[in-house]
Amino acid sequence: MQYLDFEQPIAELESKIEELKNLSNVSDGVLDKEIDSLRKRVDKLRTSIFSNLTRWQRVQLARHPDRPYTLDYIDKITDDFIELHGDRYHSDDKAIVGGLARIDGSSVMIIGHQKGRDTQQRQYRRFGMANPEGYRKAHRLMKLAEKFDIPIITLLDTPGAYPGLEAEERGQAEAIAKNLKMMAMLKVPVITIVIGEGASGGAIGIGMGNEVYMMENTWYSVISPESCSSILWKTWDYKEQAAAVLKLTAPDLKELEVIDGVIEEPLGGAHRDYDAAAQAVKKQILDSLKRLKKLKSQKLVDQRIEKYGSMGQWKVVK
Repeated sequence: MQYLDFEQPIAELESKIEELKNLSNVSDGVLDKEIDSLRKRVDKLRTSIFSNLTRWQRVQLARHPDRPYTLDYIDKITDDFIELHGDRYHSDDKAIVGGLARIDGSSVMIIGHQKGRDTQQRQYRRFGMANPEGYRKAHRLMKLAEKFDIPIITLLDTPGAYPGLEAEERGQAEAIAKNLKMMAMLKVPVITIVIGEGASGGAIGIGMGNEVYMMENTWYSVISPESCSSILWKTWDYKEQAAAVLKLTAPDLKELEVIDGVIEEPLGGAHRDYDAAAQAVKKQILDSLKRLKKLKSQKLVDQRIEKYGSMGQWKVVK
C-alpha cells in the first residue's frame, strides 16, 4: 500500500503493527493486546485525518495510484460486459473504454476513462487522456445506446484531454463539442459519476448527465491546481492555494449545485476497499436509474438542458 505524505503517521503505526505481528507468530500471542491497542490508535488517527482533509489532500487522493479505475468498477458492478472498440473514423482509443453490460439485470451502456497501473499500461492508456477518436468512440456508443433505448453510465477520471499536436490536428475541440451537443439531446437517461480526476473538457466530453455525482475524494474543475498556479503565479509552488480557491471538491460542487450528490468512500479512500467503493457506486446507479427510467424521452432532454442552463450566475442588461 502506498501512503501519501499526510498519511505518514498512519504508515508508521501500521509498520509497527506488522513488526509485532511477525514477532507474535513466534511468541504464542503474547503481543496480541499491544497489537489490538495499536490498531485502535490507527483507526482513531485515520478518522481524525480523513475528517479534516484539505482540498489539495483530496486532489492527492483522487490521483492515488492504487485507486480503482473504470475497468475495476465495471468488473465489480456489472455482468456480461462486452467491450466495444473503435470510432469508425480513425482508430480505437485505449484511454476511453466502453461497452454493453448488465447491472442487476438492467442493460446499460457504460463508458469511462481508463488509466494504467504501471509504466507500460500508462503509456498504453495515455494516463486516461483521450484523443479525438476516444470521444468519437464514446459518441458512437452513446448513439447506439439511444437507438436501443439503453441508459448510459459514464465514469470520469482524467487529467484532461490529450494535449498532443496530433490530437489537435484530428480535431480535439470539435470532437468534444460535438459530444456535448449530442449528449444534450440524448433521449435516454445519462448518469455521470466522477471516480477520480475530472479535468476540463477532457472530463465533460463524456460527462453531460441528467444526474451527476462525485465520489467523496475526487475533484472536478475547468483546470488543475498545478496549471492554475502556473498561470497565476508562474510556478507550481502555489498549487495548494489554487486548489483551495478553485473549490473543486465534491462538497464544494454539491454546495454550488453543480452536482447532484456525493458518494461516500471507505475510510481512507476508495483504494482501501474496492468492494465497498464499487457497491456505493452501484447503489447510486441503481437509485438514479429507478428515477430516470420513469421520465419520458423529451422530459429527459428538457431536464438535461435546464440543468446545465441554470448553472452559474448572470445578469440581463437592457
